[in-house]
Amino acid sequence: MYDFDAERLARLDSLRAEGIPPYPTNFVVSHTSKALQDVVAGYPADADLSVAGEFSFAGRVMFKNEMGKAGFGRLLDRDDRFQIYVKKDEVGEEAFKAWKRVDLGDWLWVKGTLMRTKTGEPTLKASELRLATKCMSSLPDKFHGMNDPELRQRQRYLDLFVNSDTRDTFKKRARIVSYIREYFWKKEYIEVETPMMHVIPGGATARPFVTHHNALDMDLYLRVAPELYLKRLVVGGMERVFEINRNFRNEGIDSTHNPEFTMLEFYQAWATWEDLITMTEELLHGLVIEVCGQEEIDYLDKKISFARPFARRAYGELVAEALSVEPDALRDYDRLLAAYKLRFPHHKEEKLPKTVAQIWESTFDQAVEKSLINPTFVYG
Repeated sequence: MYDFDAERLARLDSLRAEGIPPYPTNFVVSHTSKALQDVVAGYPADADLSVAGEFSFAGRVMFKNEMGKAGFGRLLDRDDRFQIYVKKDEVGEEAFKAWKRVDLGDWLWVKGTLMRTKTGEPTLKASELRLATKCMSSLPDKFHGMNDPELRQRQRYLDLFVNSDTRDTFKKRARIVSYIREYFWKKEYIEVETPMMHVIPGGATARPFVTHHNALDMDLYLRVAPELYLKRLVVGGMERVFEINRNFRNEGIDSTHNPEFTMLEFYQAWATWEDLITMTEELLHGLVIEVCGQEEIDYLDKKISFARPFARRAYGELVAEALSVEPDALRDYDRLLAAYKLRFPHHKEEKLPKTVAQIWESTFDQAVEKSLINPTFVYG
């Protein structure tokens, strides 16, 4: 049986034997790919870019093309890809030997001057080159990328450098959290951190994770919500508090649920639910403008508008519409059940809702929720 680990370790020994350290340190990187693009943008298309000076740049090798005593590569850093040009006469024998041993996925450090190729692509012409980190595993297929959803979740580091959309999602998330903090600071809220381990699981209905405190010899529960502690702060006189908090619920996993997740909770004294609706609308509208640059966004196969004002609908009104009944039937179990059977004929008799409240809830889950595409406040 072929031993991949042994082959990879032998590859490292081979590099060391040739005088090429696979994991050196002490690199100085002066510019990112974006910063280099900005430098190029400051010169006319026919200008000699070498007058801009020397730059150092580092990134993961995503493309390599060798042409005898020269070659091109594209390196990916935290911003984007940038092309490099390596010529043996320019970098010297030892550096070019290292270049020849470079594989896709390796990290390279390059120092040199800027130029444009015959096709006009901005390129860093190397005068120095060093292998910064040797990659021990092969990259995913460059033509098919990394499309398996489970693999992308389990090996997020691969997903990040193969799929630019994933990197963009991470950046947007950071901007979202930053905007939320700034929004509440301007409203004179205080950001707090409340305990993650609770004596009793409270603040929401969910199955908790259980852990054990050794010093106190007692079981504790990872929080399912921060609500109870935040309300105690309001009781204590902190009239406006918020927390961007991590919660843990020991339940199912699907495309919209995770056992651990981040949630925003905020509490304000002297405010009604109508006040909080207005704040939520203001926050989401401003957030979408800040991150996406417009009120309408594309999500899956739908367009979602965050234009104000958001829709406000009564719970009972939505249920009545979904079941095609008059409002006066909403409290009549028999009439409501008859309408429910017509709307959802696939239910077995023993599985039918037993109360008016259950009919409302089941109808909302099956028919109403999926119809609410744009932001909608459901009340009542």
